[in-house]
Amino acid sequence: MKRKIYDKLLKWKKNNKGKVALLIEGARRIGKSYIAEEFAKNEYETYLLIDFSKANQQIKELFDQYVEHLDDLFLRLSAYYSKPLLPRLSPDDEARTLIIFDEVQFCPKARAAIKHLVLDHRFDYIETGSLVSIKKNVEGILIPSEERRLDMYPMDFEEFLWANGADTLMPMITSCFQKKTPMEALHRKALDFIRKYLIVGGMPRPVLEFINSNDFESSDEAKRDILNLYRNDIHKYAGPMAPRVLSIFDELPGQLQRHDRVFRLSALEDDARMREYQDAFLWLSEARIVNCAYNSTAPNIGLRLNEDRTTVKCYMGDTGLLLSHAFDEKGIVSNELYKKILFDKLEVNLGMLVENLVAQMLKCSGYNLFFYNKWSEEKDDRMEIDFLIPKPTITSRHNISPIEVKSSTRYTLASLRKCMAKFERYLSTPYVLHEQDLREEDGILYLPLYMTPLL
Repeated sequence: MKRKIYDKLLKWKKNNKGKVALLIEGARRIGKSYIAEEFAKNEYETYLLIDFSKANQQIKELFDQYVEHLDDLFLRLSAYYSKPLLPRLSPDDEARTLIIFDEVQFCPKARAAIKHLVLDHRFDYIETGSLVSIKKNVEGILIPSEERRLDMYPMDFEEFLWANGADTLMPMITSCFQKKTPMEALHRKALDFIRKYLIVGGMPRPVLEFINSNDFESSDEAKRDILNLYRNDIHKYAGPMAPRVLSIFDELPGQLQRHDRVFRLSALEDDARMREYQDAFLWLSEARIVNCAYNSTAPNIGLRLNEDRTTVKCYMGDTGLLLSHAFDEKGIVSNELYKKILFDKLEVNLGMLVENLVAQMLKCSGYNLFFYNKWSEEKDDRMEIDFLIPKPTITSRHNISPIEVKSSTRYTLASLRKCMAKFERYLSTPYVLHEQDLREEDGILYLPLYMTPLL
């Protein structure tokens, strides 16, 4: 399946000429290994893939024993994997060989060796990994400055359209967004696809199962395999904090079902404090299992400067996984339930799924997630804004766009209007993301959910 990250790999290869290695970081089962190997097959004369999750201890020890004798290191790797390693013909040429360190978190010494390997300049290097930043996987090594990180996320909405053979739909959506004109006849088609994207999600295997079978249950089975993998990872790699990490993971659907989506630690244990759970949230975030959003107490130039980390919303990294995680009473979500969601016939509030989907799409677009939540005894002073995003270029005023997410056709905008009145000098375009077509009214731009990636 076509992924946008491939173009970023091409740009890295062309512009850097081996001066830095590339680390592709993302959640488990997101397609890191697949895209790295496809890139190697297509763009190099030869390649060597070392999967450190399977490599024996002797291979791992080579990066400790021979890092100062690279000729010997390359000779042994070439012989063991029966792969020729073709060096650059000259320092200014593009590399002929790509070496992939797959699941590099299982061999920290190989990651530390990147400094010497890059300076040697014979080959190009790509690392892939999950949990590469947790303490256990960086102890005792110096993180190389010759390593450039590239985050990989679940398939975005446009990639999902490509996978479903709807290549021409996103250009039309983009054109309407740029001209601020409604989609009209194509609105229903685009809305149908965004609902399928909400149900299936963007993890490659569930998407492939859905495309091959046109069946939601096959996709659900693949999602449950991933959820089980995440549980096993928590038990295996979270160490002493595993019980707290798992309690947050299990509580996610219930907390997102709350009206304000703010995670209440009291649901986990009495008298729980954020300082006791902060590392657990960080572990889930580093594992890319969740996307955390923090309260910014003032929507002005620096959202991070006003960040309140004691007030957090914790979204699932993939909405399809959240759906399977939430509706798991019988171990599998039935096609009947999925069809009710698809045709908007489910008798429950889908607000948590729609808001999680927006968080996922904003994160894929490169935004850090912030919201605004002000509690007051006085009802007129209360405000809840789902998301705040900055303009690409910071100016002296009008930098932040407030976003309200609506999952039904009937809603009010009391908080958004209060925010517009109170913080007018700080605010750029206010958005409402909903299931209806595009319109502009009273200074607010109303966008269909499928236009979220264009913000």
